[in-house]
Amino acid sequence: MTTRRQAIAGLASAAAFATVSIRPARAADRVRMLTNWYAQAEHGGYYAAKAMGIYAKHGLDVDIVMGGPQVNGMQELMGGAADFTMGADSAMISIEHGLPVMVVGACFQFDMQGLMAHPNITSLAELKGHTILLSSGGIMSFWPWLKERYGYVDEQIAPYTFNLQPFFSDPTIAQQAYATSEPFQAQVAKTPISFFLFAKYGYPLYGQAIVSTQPFVEKNPDIVRRFVVATMEGWRAYLHNPGPGNALIKMDNTKMTDGQLAFGVARFREMGVATSGDAAKYGIGAMTDAHWKATRDFLVRNNLLKDSTDWKQAYTLEFVKNLRVMA
Repeated sequence: MTTRRQAIAGLASAAAFATVSIRPARAADRVRMLTNWYAQAEHGGYYAAKAMGIYAKHGLDVDIVMGGPQVNGMQELMGGAADFTMGADSAMISIEHGLPVMVVGACFQFDMQGLMAHPNITSLAELKGHTILLSSGGIMSFWPWLKERYGYVDEQIAPYTFNLQPFFSDPTIAQQAYATSEPFQAQVAKTPISFFLFAKYGYPLYGQAIVSTQPFVEKNPDIVRRFVVATMEGWRAYLHNPGPGNALIKMDNTKMTDGQLAFGVARFREMGVATSGDAAKYGIGAMTDAHWKATRDFLVRNNLLKDSTDWKQAYTLEFVKNLRVMA
């Protein structure tokens, strides 16, 4: 049976050969990247960079570690179990609580979170008074914004257990949904839906932001720089040719299907999640002070962040300001 490492070696052999021919031989720097969920298309750039030898080209040996519902990414990061993880709003909130974290790049220009409803619902405003299925993470992140903007109340909340059967069986309810996940499940179940992407209505957060710790960044700026560049090159490669990355995704997550992966890639391309906005001008991974200020204002306005928090400590533009990884 082919092991994961054997498969990686096979996928990356050509790139590794090219790397040897242009660089002096040296031991690759090993880093650990903890994702925010089980392996999926949303992590495709990391897996493509691994599979296609892009990390190796930049002198990195990257271990991609799957997250999941029971994994606290920030806790693992602060405990030294990972060098990088994912988060955007969580970085500012962590700063407020005295945790020295730092966002070093943003794979997606916007968060792909939204609400999924039945097709008779044509706007988010129409969901006032309807039951909405939410996870604890949703209640802590986007729910305050929905309450402020659309007048929702806590009494509308019912628990979302990542099982879509309650939604399928009750035409009056809505639920949280990620653009590349729950809508695909509804499609497989042949259930028509309406999907409302929060980013279209002013939800300002970046998606799939890369988070490290301030001490790691200060001690290893060259490693961070190479990791950010290689990851964004991985995203570019994944959007053009997802096959090698998908092969590794399916090795880590044996429940992942070709259909789900294809749906995710199609949505990325259609929505321009990695290539629109500031990324169209500055390259994949781009971030700006203005975008972060909008995120900060959003969090403060919704009582998720104190006005006095030194929010600029939560990110740096140092590793993306001259990135220019164009789609």
